[in-house]
Amino acid sequence: MIAIQQAVSTPDPLSVPANAPEHCPGTESEFAGKADACAGCANQETCASGAAREPDPALPFVRERMSTVKRKILVLSGKGGVGKSTFTAQLGWAFAADETLQTGIMDVDICGPSIPTILGIASEQVHASSSGWSPVYVQDNLGVMSVGFMLPSSKDAVMWRGPKKNGLISQFLKDVDWGELDYLVIDTPPGTSDEHLSVVTYLKESGIDGAVVITTPQEVALQDVRREIDFCRKVGIPVIGLVENMSGFVCPNCKNESQIFKPSTGGGRRLAQDTSVDFLGSVPLDPRIGKSADYGVSFLDEYPESPASIAYLDIIDSKSHFPCIEGTRG
Repeated sequence: MIAIQQAVSTPDPLSVPANAPEHCPGTESEFAGKADACAGCANQETCASGAAREPDPALPFVRERMSTVKRKILVLSGKGGVGKSTFTAQLGWAFAADETLQTGIMDVDICGPSIPTILGIASEQVHASSSGWSPVYVQDNLGVMSVGFMLPSSKDAVMWRGPKKNGLISQFLKDVDWGELDYLVIDTPPGTSDEHLSVVTYLKESGIDGAVVITTPQEVALQDVRREIDFCRKVGIPVIGLVENMSGFVCPNCKNESQIFKPSTGGGRRLAQDTSVDFLGSVPLDPRIGKSADYGVSFLDEYPESPASIAYLDIIDSKSHFPCIEGTRG
């Protein structure tokens, strides 16, 4: 019993089913389906038989499709409302500013898909062809895939359990005709749950180049972001660095700066030091970021003089973190 409890306490997070009970030993464990935690689980019989240890049949198709994608970057945060999707959109637009680069954005925030609205393509629909689903294009070199394109109405709630979420993410990776991409930027929901484990599992063989972790300065956000960094390390995702959003507000009239979210414990810079990750930079608040997102236009193009635009580009232009970007500044 002690051996079983020890095995259950440290499962491989990639082998734990999305709908598993607490303390699941994982499908690859010798105690799968046999531990006390497995009692009553819908997967118990399958796990005990060893069938769950069979490789997912989608993996070869994902590997083949992803073979034409040079770099895959996750945008993560344990906290909601910190600007993950906004940063993803700005990153995509900055990459696409170089006409020689092909960029894709995959929105796996299945219950809250905001990328279509931020990019101004919320009314578009996905089309199928002989080569798979076609991304929706913001411009010739910037394609997007999101569950938001598949909903009958923007008011419709997505109420899916883990297996259905996993199935859609699998389809986004293996059935979407991404073509030749220099970058695939993946926008994720808050937390470290179904969607994150699915992406990591399906891209395990293809490789994830790294994750950008987003936070805001206050401790209530930093607590969740610490867990996100720990998640990355446990599943083997390199952390490209940490970005602090909403780090201050510069008044457009008097130019004085106010700290809306006070960094009572040192903010993102201190967190980066404590966790030994690179601090990529701070992005100040600018109300026009929200306005640009509502209207689906590029904040970087509309307000290039904003301190926030300058901060975004300082982060993105770092060749050491995002190689092969040629001048994103106009």
